[in-house]
Amino acid sequence: MHSYQIGILGATGAVGQKFIRLLEDHPWFTITKLGASKRSAGKKYKQAVHWVEKTELPAAVADITVSECHSSNFGEVDFVFSGLDSSVAGDIEQEFASAGIPVISNAKNYRMHDQVPLLVPEVNPGHAELISSQHFDSDGKGWIVTNPNCVSVPLSMSLKPLDEAFGIDSVVVTSMQSVSGAGYPGVPSLDIIANVVPYIGGEESKVQTEATKLLGQVKGNTTEFRSFPIQATAVRVPTIEGHLLSVSVKLKNPPSDLDEAKKAFAEWQNPIADLGLPSSPRQPVRLYEENRYPQPRLHADREGGMQTAVGRLREGTVMDLGYVTMAHNTIRGAAGGAILNGELLAAKGYFES
Repeated sequence: MHSYQIGILGATGAVGQKFIRLLEDHPWFTITKLGASKRSAGKKYKQAVHWVEKTELPAAVADITVSECHSSNFGEVDFVFSGLDSSVAGDIEQEFASAGIPVISNAKNYRMHDQVPLLVPEVNPGHAELISSQHFDSDGKGWIVTNPNCVSVPLSMSLKPLDEAFGIDSVVVTSMQSVSGAGYPGVPSLDIIANVVPYIGGEESKVQTEATKLLGQVKGNTTEFRSFPIQATAVRVPTIEGHLLSVSVKLKNPPSDLDEAKKAFAEWQNPIADLGLPSSPRQPVRLYEENRYPQPRLHADREGGMQTAVGRLREGTVMDLGYVTMAHNTIRGAAGGAILNGELLAAKGYFES
């Protein structure tokens, strides 16, 4: 595989730091540029960052001088990962794409753009073809790909085997989201310690739309969303990492019994299994039989934080099936998912144009 020089936008923030930790010693991608705000620009990264990751600051990036997030400062990179906050991501990411620099973004700004793929490689790898319909720059070298909200990832990954086997009619989901989902420094301690906050602004609308795009189909130069409804509730809970979802689903052709539903998960085929992507989990979706599983503390870090766990699969009384699912929100649902997107696009040759 060709080696790529990459940049990180928003490098000093929580998602940017996660990118840097996960990309340390990556076999395909080498960090050569770091971008952040004007107050960090001109400083060495080790001086600009308040490092909050569990591992040591990687020596390979410690002395890189931070630049402002302008495309003119990133001319030598093959593409950039964006960990920018949505309040600034829109204009900056468009500037990079217009300058011919591909952007793989964790921000929400372009997720619903008609020609921008909202991508989970195990769910909809074919949506990457929308890149050829983008017109951010005249020669097509600059484009944007996004990864979904950190709840939409485990939701869509857990629905995919059921959708292929039985078809989805409707979904009700309640997400119990960890404090790290609010970024650093996160939720005030007096709000969350020994407490549950039954509202997270903006989350429910994302979950209700993103999964229907992920499970949709490319039609011409856009995505045809699925028409099934999703009712979502988002709750903040005092866990650190790992979002746990309680899901009830009505199916178009329900299974005859619970064993048939379990078989759908067991026999589901990962569409990117043969690509050898470095961040790809061996078992992307794992069904646990133990009723107490999955749990954020025990299972969020499985397979490097890239596995989606499913448990409590049971027959429903109102809907056809109920289950819980969970994924690591800052790895699988953020930086790690974006890196896997980058690996997929590299393997498919999208950076070679």
